[in-house]
Amino acid sequence: MMKTILVLDTATEACSVALFHQGKTTFLDELSPRTHTQRILPMVDELLSQAGISLKEVDVLGFGRGPGSFTGVRVGVGIAQGLAMGAELPVVPVSNLLAMAEAAYQQQGATEVVALIDARMNEVYFAQFSRSEKGWQTLVAEQVCSPEKAIAQIQAARQPTVVGTGWAAYLQFSAANLPLVVSDITLPSARFMLPLVQQAAAQGKTQSAMEIEPVYLRNEVTWQKLPHKR
Repeated sequence: MMKTILVLDTATEACSVALFHQGKTTFLDELSPRTHTQRILPMVDELLSQAGISLKEVDVLGFGRGPGSFTGVRVGVGIAQGLAMGAELPVVPVSNLLAMAEAAYQQQGATEVVALIDARMNEVYFAQFSRSEKGWQTLVAEQVCSPEKAIAQIQAARQPTVVGTGWAAYLQFSAANLPLVVSDITLPSARFMLPLVQQAAAQGKTQSAMEIEPVYLRNEVTWQKLPHKR
């Protein structure tokens, strides 16, 4: 039996929700950098209403756990935690960098991907991934670093595809003349998190609401989980 999966993401300027139910995928994507808190729950309600189901009929909840903007990541984790606690749902956190790699694979057939999100302050959130029949493998671990440090770590032998806002944000990348394919995928979407959540759920790699945490990559940022229900 196919599971019903709901995924949400607010970690970047994009705000998105996706639902897989009875073999059909529906999704909503918006650019709302300052209104995530106002938009994300109505978007969830809209997709559930279209499918004619309630949150308690969802089997698994996925969410973008970062990296991204501090506020956006906090909003996404808090909303996911609240929904999962209220409906007693297992949760799957998804890397926003890996979500863009999945988008490149689905839309362009890319199996070698460099993901870069502009982290401001002359830094990027960076990782590199490779896909095989077994799924995605991490070639360069997620990190926050300068463009120069990212360039030094990029494995360009297989001409990877670049995704994310980081590439256009800093001239150092284009000036490096690396053999890369620059895509038009700049922001993550819950739609492309769905297959990653499905795979994790099928493998039993879910968490409880109280276990989930954001990924900021900057060490000075801390997170306080919601208190346990009494």
